[in-house]
Amino acid sequence: MNTTVTVALAVGALVVLVAAVALRVADRLGLPSLLLYLALGVALGESGLGIQFEDVALTQTLGVAALVVILAEGGLTTRWADVRRAVGPGLALSTVGVVVSIATTAAIAVWLLGLDWPFALLLGAVVSSTDAAAVFATLRRLPLPRRMVAALEVESGLNDAPVILLVAVLSDVLTGGETDAWWLTAVVVLAELAGGAVLGLVLGAAGAWLLRRSALPLSGFYPLATLALCVLAFASASLLHASGFVAVYLCGLVLGNAALPHRSVTIGFAEGMASLAQIGLFVLLGLLVSPGRLPDAIGPALLVGGALLLVARPLSVAASLVWFRMPWAQQAFVSWAGLRGAVPIVLATFPLTAGVPRATTVFDTVFVLVVVFTLVQGSSLPWVARRLGIAAPLTPREIEVESAPLEELDAELMQLRVPAGSRLHGVYLPELRLPEDAAVVLIVRDGRSFVPDETTRLMRGDQALLVSARASRAEAERRLRAVSRAGRLASWRGEQGAAGEAD
Repeated sequence: MNTTVTVALAVGALVVLVAAVALRVADRLGLPSLLLYLALGVALGESGLGIQFEDVALTQTLGVAALVVILAEGGLTTRWADVRRAVGPGLALSTVGVVVSIATTAAIAVWLLGLDWPFALLLGAVVSSTDAAAVFATLRRLPLPRRMVAALEVESGLNDAPVILLVAVLSDVLTGGETDAWWLTAVVVLAELAGGAVLGLVLGAAGAWLLRRSALPLSGFYPLATLALCVLAFASASLLHASGFVAVYLCGLVLGNAALPHRSVTIGFAEGMASLAQIGLFVLLGLLVSPGRLPDAIGPALLVGGALLLVARPLSVAASLVWFRMPWAQQAFVSWAGLRGAVPIVLATFPLTAGVPRATTVFDTVFVLVVVFTLVQGSSLPWVARRLGIAAPLTPREIEVESAPLEELDAELMQLRVPAGSRLHGVYLPELRLPEDAAVVLIVRDGRSFVPDETTRLMRGDQALLVSARASRAEAERRLRAVSRAGRLASWRGEQGAAGEAD
């Protein structure tokens, strides 16, 4: 066997294991894990163990691939019940907000750093995109209003696409390439975004239809097939000159909210792949940076980052959310929670690959900016939420229902776990009032399995196995959710078991 390949596999495995331990350390210290991954890459690089890595084109290619996986996971794990009330704010933040942020940051860079306008606009575009991985990983662990968090998730899932197109256009301008009139460029950008959205939604719906009607030989194929559909959406859109990043996020959003077989396993697999993509991406970016150049970038990074955080981001949020009646405290939090992460650093590789003059200045400035302001913002979010009075108590009322198809019987097998805060505790099985063609067939309690009867009550910690006709699966899930939230008198209390709840 090739020794180089063996060594590479060993190093890769060790990096993943060390990164997994670093994640645990980051949680205990209250630090964003991406900082430890970047530090690991720097430690392996030219100033640490001496690994020489300067392949910018490869970094850009792998960075884009990692972002595809991260955005797919973001779509798969985002609940439509939350997103439908946040589509407007999220779209405004990812379009109007991006334009305001880029223009404001560029103007301040021209004023304070003496940059020319095209270069300042490029720098503003690179740093203006919020990072999906950072937003998904940080905000979902905090007890915050769902609509506000969903708006931030939609923004981070969709704002990469227009920013990448703008960075590509500005890189062409700075390298002397031929460019179209600004209005024609704007039309092309909008057309690519719309095309990506249509392709993502269509492929997501088609993929959900296919997976629901397929009895694959191994349950492990369902997560692979789901993620493959998301990647196919990106590739198809890109080949058709549409926005692949919009397509992959929306495809994941449709699939993640469809009644797919083995959904919980699929979500877990996607989360694991996204974590692996983040680890690889951050370590690679840490390898690419040259620590010796970073001290010169500290001053510009602090100025640009301060302008972005204290001026450009608040203005962009105000311009985007003024029409949506979001409370001022939530707007202030949205302004502070515009987290930067791997996306700006990956975007900074585009000018390097295109040969833009002073592109290394952009990369070094963005690298320092991301490290400093991720540390400042990421560690302060819980405190900011408490000070603004928007932290919400956690109430573990949702239940998880896993399903698998029984093709020949036209039925589905569902697995139910009763969480600690569920009002399913103490409910007799007849009181569930499941559809006539659905039934609880097995319960596992304290490690012991038994077949229930009409006198059996569900208890906290129970795992139950249910069989339902395929046509009644959605109704059975709605009833289980309703009883879990409101108890045996759920319907009398107006609880219908919708997939999500209010802020």
